[in-house]
Amino acid sequence: MIDDHREERAKSLLQNELFNEAFDVLRKDLMNRWNASGSSELEARESIWLAMRLLDKLYGHITSIVETGHMNKVMSQQQPFI
Repeated sequence: MIDDHREERAKSLLQNELFNEAFDVLRKDLMNRWNASGSSELEARESIWLAMRLLDKLYGHITSIVETGHMNKVMSQQQPFI
């Protein structure tokens, strides 16, 4: 996929209300499950923690696509120093 197209699609996702709502709902659900779990439920708490990290990594990856695309545009507009 062309980088400009990737950046625009990623930006569109981050601006999409349903996409952001899905992340918010999942994050809240995971936090509620974490808060409701007991200290003896180590396996469940670890599973929730891993799911929260995965959710953060997924959102971060999409954000990174937008930021990298923006940086590539800025770099391509600068004159070389040679």
